[in-house]
Amino acid sequence: MTVRAALTSAFRFDATGRAPQLSAQRLTLRAGARTLLDDFTHTFYPGEIWCIAGPNGAGKTTLISTLAGLMRGAHGHVEMDGVRLADWPGVKLAQRRALMPQSIRDAFSARVLDIVLLNRFPHLSGWGWERDGDRAAAQAALDALDLAPFASRDVLSLSGGERQRVALAAALCQDAPLLLLDEPLAHLDLHHQIDCLEMLGHWVEAPPRTVILSCHDLNLARRFATHALLMDGNGAAHAGPVRDVLTPVLASRAFGYPLVLIEDAGHEALVPALRAGPPSASKPF
Repeated sequence: MTVRAALTSAFRFDATGRAPQLSAQRLTLRAGARTLLDDFTHTFYPGEIWCIAGPNGAGKTTLISTLAGLMRGAHGHVEMDGVRLADWPGVKLAQRRALMPQSIRDAFSARVLDIVLLNRFPHLSGWGWERDGDRAAAQAALDALDLAPFASRDVLSLSGGERQRVALAAALCQDAPLLLLDEPLAHLDLHHQIDCLEMLGHWVEAPPRTVILSCHDLNLARRFATHALLMDGNGAAHAGPVRDVLTPVLASRAFGYPLVLIEDAGHEALVPALRAGPPSASKPF
């Protein structure tokens, strides 16, 4: 079975079968006296993969946490399916969106399969025991990320990259049609970064789902995302199709360093421009 077929057959929406529609309405985010995002309005539609990009401290994690309903903005609000997040019952919201946080600390030993199964909680009923369908969803999530051989491993024995993939598998297992992923590619080698992004590309297709992730690799974002939201950390943001947003001009301005776009045989890459003149002086260690 192909990855696409496995993802389509294993994961289904809530009983309504509705695709998600997440919307920020005049959203303003602040950190102390600094405005991270100012009066931002946008709707994220099914079938889209969004990359949130920007320099350190620009507010990417704050925005993802706000879109997930874990934080509130200084002004404005976020809606899911036309209803403010604050008005959603917790379990119902968890059935509509899944969040993968930037970092997870495991306090005790547990099997990888059991860690992934924890994200089935929004779908449990009665006494809360997992059913065959819950275990099948967990196994499918592990399969999608080539983690099936890790099912019985102690989560505390995993490397940083392996643990990151388990966290992504857990978010998939939640079976919500909206994924909010904070730095899902952190700690992953290039091979696994591409595998994860290709898997997410299949995941959004059928039925239509939405992925919003933060990422520092602008070239992977340009290759795999459909849209980008570029934050500069001073309130401004650019949102739209990825190649219209992650341009040399806009990215250079946001990151404070000149970038150039190189092309070769139909491929493109954003790279740092060479400094003019001698390298800046630095003190020896």
